[in-house]
Amino acid sequence: MIYISVQILLFLKYISVKNSQIQLLKLGFVMLIEFSVGNYRSFKEKVTFSMVAANLVSKDKEVDNNNVFSVDDNLSLLKNAAIYGANASGKSNLAKAMSFMKWFMVNSSKETQSTEKINVEPFRLSTETESQPSYFEIVFLLKSQKYRYGFEVNKDKVVSEWLFYVPKVRETKLFERNENHISCSRNYKADGIQQRTRHNALFLSVSAQFNVDIAEKILTWLTNQLKIVSGLNDDGYQGYTSRCLRESKSKKDAIFKLIKKLDLGISELDIQEVDYIESLREARNQLPQDAPKEFKEILANLINTYHSIELLIREQKVTSIKTLHQKFDENGVLVGTESFDLNLQESEGTQKIFAISGLLVDTLQEGKTLIIDEFDARLHPLISYAIVELFNKKDTNPNNAQLIFMTHDTNLLTNKLFRRDQIWFTEKNKYGVTDLYSLAEYKIRNDASFESDYIKGRYGAIPYIGNLSHLIDAHG
Repeated sequence: MIYISVQILLFLKYISVKNSQIQLLKLGFVMLIEFSVGNYRSFKEKVTFSMVAANLVSKDKEVDNNNVFSVDDNLSLLKNAAIYGANASGKSNLAKAMSFMKWFMVNSSKETQSTEKINVEPFRLSTETESQPSYFEIVFLLKSQKYRYGFEVNKDKVVSEWLFYVPKVRETKLFERNENHISCSRNYKADGIQQRTRHNALFLSVSAQFNVDIAEKILTWLTNQLKIVSGLNDDGYQGYTSRCLRESKSKKDAIFKLIKKLDLGISELDIQEVDYIESLREARNQLPQDAPKEFKEILANLINTYHSIELLIREQKVTSIKTLHQKFDENGVLVGTESFDLNLQESEGTQKIFAISGLLVDTLQEGKTLIIDEFDARLHPLISYAIVELFNKKDTNPNNAQLIFMTHDTNLLTNKLFRRDQIWFTEKNKYGVTDLYSLAEYKIRNDASFESDYIKGRYGAIPYIGNLSHLIDAHG
């Protein structure tokens, strides 16, 4: 852990931005404060996840200094949070709830028709909730002002919707909706848009389409500043990292340094735009001799199909990602480098680190919020630890970016890394209902061993495994 931490320190200078950019971000930063959900998937009752720093003191004062930042005299926020729980306890459902809310806010007015059902999933294991709407609410900071937005929906319609903000001290209404009745304040400036809002579309989404300034700013934040990804399906973000490498020198330098310092044995990256047909041929040439015949035939058919249509479409380019490794002779003398295809010849862990490195660097540099489900999948515990430290340290996180992740990695459960209010748990009861709660709710000593106590079941949120001794009959 010491080795990786030292390497990360060398990475610091590559994630900073110009002083003027930092000041601009601080004036216009956007931060997640709270998220609430109810009657959605395994959440029957309303639960609230909060990034507000509680009134507590850590054993190590540096943890408080690094992990918390002040917005004003009345509000301090956390830079990251970890969510633990047994398998099937509801951790991923929290990420899915955030993802659904984001998708519906951005797309409900433009990707649905009046006859379409809303793709919401209410809690299904109780007769109490069958006819009730699902509830979503998010509280956030946008350009130094606090906003609270939420809605209730069922599969047929938007039941209610609301947007409030705090211009100075008191919370003030911007709009409220009860089914098709929508009342707006003068500050929202959306007169006439009420009649254009379908029963299955959000008024906020429609408002943004008609250039209502506040609505546009909120949806821009959701689209560009709030990223929700799965650590199991992160290969799709290789393109995101490749784009960061192509379009920004500061991001390119930071990504290169991060990957090299995480001890993957990679000395350099080679990113090139190549013809699609050439990439197929290269993949065919790199197939092992014992590759299934069917697979070879599929690849050959792809090449032939491309040949048949390439006159109808313009030349297509794909990104080729190569990793370079140092090569030595029998005396240990460096004689050159060898090139490896990232997707064909590197480990899945290395592929994941490359895929998320663009997200990590972009989030840190731009002060964004990143939510990763199954964060620790295919990552060594020391690498997971190092990534969390990046968000905790002031030098590597000058813009107070936020990282929220779901994990099973108990190596991270330490008071040297987290405050109690940064650790959350999901636990499902015998009725299939998920509860969400923070370690800050427990009265424990500052020097308590979070990891040991969690494994012992003192905080709940662990699997209770039955007796497996007679699972297999030794006598057949």
